[in-house]
Amino acid sequence: MDNKNILIVGGAGYIGGYMTDYFIDNNYNVTVYDNLLYETRFLKDVPFINGDIRDKERLLSIAQGYDVVVWLAALVGDGACAINPKLTNELNYECFKWFVDRYKKKIVFTSTCSVYGLNNDLIDEDATPNPLSVYAETKLQAEQYLINNHDDNFTFRLGTLYGIGDLFSRIRLDLVLNVLSKKAAHEETLSVFGGEQWRPLLHVKDVTHATKYFLENNITGLYNLSSKNYTIKQLAEEIQKIKPNTEVDYSSIKFEDLRNYKVKNDRLIGTGYNSFIDIDEGISEIIKLFEEKRINDPGDPVYSNVAFLEKYL
Repeated sequence: MDNKNILIVGGAGYIGGYMTDYFIDNNYNVTVYDNLLYETRFLKDVPFINGDIRDKERLLSIAQGYDVVVWLAALVGDGACAINPKLTNELNYECFKWFVDRYKKKIVFTSTCSVYGLNNDLIDEDATPNPLSVYAETKLQAEQYLINNHDDNFTFRLGTLYGIGDLFSRIRLDLVLNVLSKKAAHEETLSVFGGEQWRPLLHVKDVTHATKYFLENNITGLYNLSSKNYTIKQLAEEIQKIKPNTEVDYSSIKFEDLRNYKVKNDRLIGTGYNSFIDIDEGISEIIKLFEEKRINDPGDPVYSNVAFLEKYL
């Protein structure tokens, strides 16, 4: 099957923006399907369909003209999904489940390492999930339904994203490394609560690079996708290496986010894929973005999923 005819559902978002450009630059036929939840317009010169995943029959009809569907559409983040759990379940699970039952060609799905929740071991894909939020629960349900009911697919459990994707889509300023880097650029003190919580980090562009590799090598299955595990304290230290005058306030008060997990990438590396962007590149590009004042109002709710949805949902 030709995997170069792709529909990216949710392709106007943080991951999808770069993915769209990268695949087109590599001679793929790409169309973006997106409802522009966080956008006021979409002027990128690429094939585009404004659509909602709840318009199920329409989406299925469109998807039949493509060999691959990359499903990025979701409400993302613990806080954002907690605002309306019923809507979260509909968007993150029910719509996808309906689609999986009816679309018989290749599906690429992005889940999250948040399904591991609180787990003190170094864990692989066979570890028992321990979701601590509606977000993690619905993504786990969706990935498991896909795995159990569709033969031609692969799923990435994504680490905590950071960095800049394309230069068109909104950047997310509700992700830990992006937030800390932004504060460093503004010469603010970095507040680190506890600091010993582990997170697997992943540059946003690496989602696209791995997706292309898997498509071209016809790989299927479930895979952790992250570059390296860091504690929150180590993230602050990485920022200090790039911006040495950055001050860090370490507090023994534990952060309310109870997640703590380190993941193994052995299954992924076993496929032959091992190309990741270094964390210093991601930190540097965020700091540069703000030092050059390319965003007028970093506090605009649009840059935070939870702040935006609390205001407009």
